[in-house]
Amino acid sequence: MSNPVSTPALLLPVAVINDKVFFPHTQAAFDIPLNASASAFQNAMANGKFIFLSLARQQEQPNTQSFYTLGTVAKVLELHKREGFDICAVKVEILYRAELTEILGESPHIYAKILRREEENDLTPLEEVSFARVLRKKAGMYSNAVRGLPRDFFEKACRIRSVAKLTDYIISYVYCDAGLKQDFLWNFNVRRRASELIAFLQSELNSLQLEQEIEGKLKLRMDKNQRDYQLREKMNVIAKELGEEESARQELERYRERIAELAFAPEIEEKLLRECNRLSKLQFSSAEAGVLRTYLDTCLGLPWGVQTEERLDVKRAAKQLDKDHYGMEKVKERILEMIAVRKLAPDITGQILCLAGPPGVGKTSIAKSVAAALNRSFVRIALGGVHDEAELRGHRKTYIGSMPGRIIDAIKQAGSTNPLILLDEVDKLGSDYKGDPSSALLEVLDGEQNSTFTDHYLDIPFDLSKVLFITTANDAYAIPAPLLDRMEIITLPSYTIEEKLSIAKRHLIKKQLKRHGLSSEQLKITDKAIKEIIEGYTLEAGVRNLERKLASVCRKTAKSIVEGEAESIRLTPATVKELLGARKFKPESKAKKPLVGVVNGLAWTSAGGTLLEIEASAIKGSGKLQLTGNLGDVMRESAMAAITFVRSRAEEYGIDPSFYENTDIHIHAPEGAIPKDGPSAGITMATAIVSALTGIPVRNDVAMTGEISLRGRVMPIGGLREKSMAAYMNGIKRVIIPSENLPDLEEASQTVRSSLEFIPAEYADTAIEKALITAPVRSRVIQLECSDTAIAASAPLCTDNIIPKDAGELSENGNSTV
Repeated sequence: MSNPVSTPALLLPVAVINDKVFFPHTQAAFDIPLNASASAFQNAMANGKFIFLSLARQQEQPNTQSFYTLGTVAKVLELHKREGFDICAVKVEILYRAELTEILGESPHIYAKILRREEENDLTPLEEVSFARVLRKKAGMYSNAVRGLPRDFFEKACRIRSVAKLTDYIISYVYCDAGLKQDFLWNFNVRRRASELIAFLQSELNSLQLEQEIEGKLKLRMDKNQRDYQLREKMNVIAKELGEEESARQELERYRERIAELAFAPEIEEKLLRECNRLSKLQFSSAEAGVLRTYLDTCLGLPWGVQTEERLDVKRAAKQLDKDHYGMEKVKERILEMIAVRKLAPDITGQILCLAGPPGVGKTSIAKSVAAALNRSFVRIALGGVHDEAELRGHRKTYIGSMPGRIIDAIKQAGSTNPLILLDEVDKLGSDYKGDPSSALLEVLDGEQNSTFTDHYLDIPFDLSKVLFITTANDAYAIPAPLLDRMEIITLPSYTIEEKLSIAKRHLIKKQLKRHGLSSEQLKITDKAIKEIIEGYTLEAGVRNLERKLASVCRKTAKSIVEGEAESIRLTPATVKELLGARKFKPESKAKKPLVGVVNGLAWTSAGGTLLEIEASAIKGSGKLQLTGNLGDVMRESAMAAITFVRSRAEEYGIDPSFYENTDIHIHAPEGAIPKDGPSAGITMATAIVSALTGIPVRNDVAMTGEISLRGRVMPIGGLREKSMAAYMNGIKRVIIPSENLPDLEEASQTVRSSLEFIPAEYADTAIEKALITAPVRSRVIQLECSDTAIAASAPLCTDNIIPKDAGELSENGNSTV
């Protein structure tokens, strides 16, 4: 056979070698089993001594899928069978990289066409010197750090000048995975191969240095352990002299007696006794003994089997709730229903109530009242900002400073296994890399699972099935869905002005007078003064700020009495300004007269309802729509829907159908610093646009709310109770609401319902007709869409006959009510 170096393509036997990669310009000696590879070597010895060597892919039988096609061509120098063994000893010289391009036969060994692969060397002479110098340096450091390399490894590396040969030489001796070596073999670019080898050697050196540091620390620790053992033995001798062993023995006896008294379940008793046995084997003053004593004290200090006698008297509970809270009829009714069910079915579990509402409406205080009515211990757990699961389930006792979670701590604080635990601000739970506390609550609030709740610190099950859990939230939508599914939501709406007035007279004023040492004779507060404080100095859903203002009045009154300026003070709207300063909030007011393009809308805020003016102006232009007033995305979309509706009814309202091409429309919501959003202003904006385009003024004693669709349907909204109160407070006479919201009027106060005329509207035409001073000139022919067919009808487009019969009929003077 001719010399393969000068032959473009060779026909050679193929030997597949396990876990070995061979690099050019090196020699290798190894053993092979008597298999197909041995047959390939024998064939090579008989025919020119050249053979193709390839790395096996870790499969037993070589085939086209079991080895790499890129390998090296080698010359067989020696081949002989070892006596007594089924293996052959081989010595080869590796010549160059090559690739198997075609298999010509597979029996008794693989025979294939081999093509030589040339290297790419674009290094300059100066770069050759630099790369070689760095490679030798790294190779020397590697040889000093690693055992098992040939003694002359570094010396031979120093004699190699070619970077290509030097990289192949070094990588052939480096300890690494065969797959990684195969990657180096496949790298034909000398520059890239040398750079990757330098990076690999540096990484290996860093790892070796870290291993040496770890071994050094372990050695120091072992020396320290031997020293500690000797000192501990000396301390044992000292403890015997001081009598500490007797104290430890007595303490263990007390632990065992307490465990026997509590009559635990067998598995719990076994674990606690096992901990006692561990404690008996430890030095009394050792750190681990202190950890075990704390653990046993915590476990045995819990109220195992201790319960308060529950009082399930519905009438007494109703009296307690009425005494502590004004209004909240639906909330009280649901709580009384729960008490009644517990009386009939004492073993029922899983009733988790979630009180959702704005701040200051009495969520926490009503939970306290429920606990008092049921004669249960009350414990509050603040969950706002909790983002670590261990805060609820505890830390394992192996950690320094570990302790039980808040649930078990609340049980210990309550002193019974059937307290009322308030999980406050459950919607403000966080989560991060430490875990998700809301997931930990899933087991706590599940009546089917919490009978075996296991705190990480205790590591024994504790029965929470007798605990009554009540949660609170400001935003129920912020509670994770799986957690929300375990709770029944009870919504606490914001207080109306009348409710705040009653709460102040029944509770807040008495509380603040007592707190500030005043009597009802020294400070008299009129109802008008309370209303002035509510309307001019507070803007909230609850009564917290109202209580603060009343406290401020009490402080100033106490100061005047102590200084001798007055013996008593009577607070009136005139004297409120003297004590509290100028009004902080000015009431919204309706327009003094009907105006074109100005409509009274109604909005809901966390502090209650409010009057929201919507202004629209039509100006000659190019058909642009401009929205201002800090409007949110939903409100902007409502404006676009209103424009589309008006365009679809332009001719019927006597509006130029091409107004959208030559008229600019500007919609504005005053008080631009306040963000506004929501769909309920849709009908308001549609009315304002029609008024602006027709020039017909809008009645200033009418307010409206409702979402509008592209077809003009007035869709239901929320917060009607608060919105109607805002209309009443601002002197509105008529309120246009969606027809589907009629049942919600039951939630409005009787004063509001008797003072306002509610006009139900199923379509926008009703709202526009009732709001404008005069009806717009319209065609009597309309198009009613019914599937894909348009039907002409000779009738008014929208009259009062669309109002439900049970909603009452509207008279011309507007005096009749729903």
